[in-house]
Amino acid sequence: QAQLVESGGGLVQPGGSLRLSCTSSQSSLSLYELNWYRQSPGKEREWVAGIGISGGQGTYIDSVKGRFTISRDNFNNMLYLQMLTLRPEDTAVYYCNAQNSLDNYWGQGTQVTVSS
Repeated sequence: QAQLVESGGGLVQPGGSLRLSCTSSQSSLSLYELNWYRQSPGKEREWVAGIGISGGQGTYIDSVKGRFTISRDNFNNMLYLQMLTLRPEDTAVYYCNAQNSLDNYWGQGTQVTVSS
């Protein structure tokens, strides 16, 4: 079990920024492709961003392109999501996901609320 743990969520005003983090105490994240998903009340969970095993450029849902940046630090076993220019519609529980051909793990989520 990867046992993913997210942190960094909170309440922020529109236009503000947050950085989410994800790590695992039981598995090396370097073995997995990593993703961030989010789920708002009454909506399906949606994929937000993903990054390959070796890192590099991430991929993003259109609504966050240019505002969010996904990155990973395999040496320190960390995944990040830097979120800039946050909007009320970004309000959701954000989940870290790690997957490869054998496994698919999820964290418990961290709440992000964008409100004035």
